[in-house]
Amino acid sequence: MAILSIRIIGDPVLRTVADPVTDFGPELAKLVADMTETMEDVEGAGLAAPQVGVSQRVFTYRIGGVEGHIINPVLENSEDFQPDEVEGCLSIPGLGFPVRRFKATKATGVDLNGNPVSVEAEGMLARCFQHETDHLDGVLYTDRLEGEDRKAALRAIRNAKYHAIMEQTTSQRANSVGSSFGGGSFGVPE
Repeated sequence: MAILSIRIIGDPVLRTVADPVTDFGPELAKLVADMTETMEDVEGAGLAAPQVGVSQRVFTYRIGGVEGHIINPVLENSEDFQPDEVEGCLSIPGLGFPVRRFKATKATGVDLNGNPVSVEAEGMLARCFQHETDHLDGVLYTDRLEGEDRKAALRAIRNAKYHAIMEQTTSQRANSVGSSFGGGSFGVPE
């Protein structure tokens, strides 16, 4: 397994709708294992494949002792909302804003062997599923902000030196970052 580099806002892969997974072979198993290890290394609640430069519909999660992965997820959300809570994102380091999310969600998809997966979630797990699925659709949590929060987030992003932050983060993690994907080419047509 390897700890993968996390893509930072500004990287086009974060704004691209990810492709459905169609090949359930050893490369996919390695991707899921590497994403899980990366998520644990950075103490994240979830991680979507585009965040590690792979445009595939895969995410991993770990919330309150519940952990796993879902491939080609589809969400069925409740009609009601949970109280807004501050969200952050590994791809937008240093920012956090309250985001409106559905109270409950049912995530269906498959596991790395193609077996059906169905998880019903509320609270933080539901929030995580919605956040990670947004990544698979090229949506960042800041896109869901409104009013003054949206203005403040966009101003903070504009004023942040994400190139410098990316270099600093890469430098700090250089000893543990690695990948067998040859520069993140998995799932990207050559």
